[in-house]
Amino acid sequence: MRSDKENIIVKLTLEFSLEIIKFSEQIRALHKYEMASQIFRSGTSIGANIREAQNAESKADFIHKFKISAKEADELEYWLLLCEQSEFYPSPNKQLKEDLKAIIKIISKIISTSKRK
Repeated sequence: MRSDKENIIVKLTLEFSLEIIKFSEQIRALHKYEMASQIFRSGTSIGANIREAQNAESKADFIHKFKISAKEADELEYWLLLCEQSEFYPSPNKQLKEDLKAIIKIISKIISTSKRK
């Protein structure tokens, strides 16, 4: 299933992962290791699973990998919400939250379109 043409969601989630690394390091610098790890793992897993989906063995495998990415994105959204609402953690910047919402929409669309084909 892999193609050599540019894949927007792969590129977008790689760039997003780099921003997640920055944010998790900001939290880690405050010695909030558990939250930093949760954000790092769920945030970078989104792109890792999408990248893995590019080499899926079947359409069902492709959809499954994207569903895992969707679950990781939902989990990350939860951790970011906790940071935003807790007085003990820095709030994520507006762009990070907007990028996550855009990624969630794209993932949902890819899953629904893939199911129809």
